[in-house]
Amino acid sequence: MASKLAPTLRPFLRASQSSYAVNGHGALVPQIRKMVFEFCDNWASSTNLRTYIHNHIEQLARENPHVEFVVRRRAHREPVLRGFYINNRDKVICVKGFEVNGIQQKVQLLLDSSGAKIKPLKRETVVSRNEATRGIWSGLHVEEPFRI
Repeated sequence: MASKLAPTLRPFLRASQSSYAVNGHGALVPQIRKMVFEFCDNWASSTNLRTYIHNHIEQLARENPHVEFVVRRRAHREPVLRGFYINNRDKVICVKGFEVNGIQQKVQLLLDSSGAKIKPLKRETVVSRNEATRGIWSGLHVEEPFRI
């Protein structure tokens, strides 16, 4: 006689157990995957970025092991920070004229950013599959007023 277990007592099948990483309760998936520091050896505008790299890059890499850090020399170009994210987007910040503290703030901004497009907070955009007129309806602007 085969005994049937109640649905709550059945053992979980291996195929039915799955999990995926999402940001939320109990999980944090860092959005940034790579950060590139680009500077010129000769230009004075890259002096502060070179100082930041010399003094802070090692500690920054130890604090963020999930991020790949790349230091790249670019001849005759302005100093730039580039952040590459897991959603295949990137953010570029020119740090010409920034002090070392300002560069540190911009690096932290790239580390904390999600890489998503900036969305306006004023109003929610309307997304529809059907073409339709959009606007505000008012009972005062109709031939026959609305009655309750």
